[in-house]
Amino acid sequence: MDIAKIIGNRAGANVITCDVNDRVRQAAAILAENRIGALPVMDGGKLAGIFSERDVIYRLAEFGPSCLERTVGEVMTAEPITVDLTTKVDDALALMTRKRIRHLPVMDGGAMSRFISIGDLVKSRIDQVENEAAAMRDYIQGA
Repeated sequence: MDIAKIIGNRAGANVITCDVNDRVRQAAAILAENRIGALPVMDGGKLAGIFSERDVIYRLAEFGPSCLERTVGEVMTAEPITVDLTTKVDDALALMTRKRIRHLPVMDGGAMSRFISIGDLVKSRIDQVENEAAAMRDYIQGA
């Protein structure tokens, strides 16, 4: 199964983002309000990086509370690792494991179209395994 199939099953295409010029305080509030772990960071409509809970923690440890007044562009993870619509779920999971990341922007024609989490990918993989197990049970019972 590829990423296109996973996001094709989702309702809506609205991705919550922030801007490189937003303050860390604002972006952290967006994470909390939406109960999410990361945001794609945009600069002039283009993907510039990813801002995550980890970025907040690391910068608090480094700079103290003053980091909340820095811009997201100063603290984000730049040069985000991305996937495209044709990337296989297992390949995306392997990439996330290898790079120790939990979120991936999905690119379509050079623009970000969606943002997926490791939870999205694990859920799709579990659903696939459950469907295969059910098909196997049906086959055995029907034989």
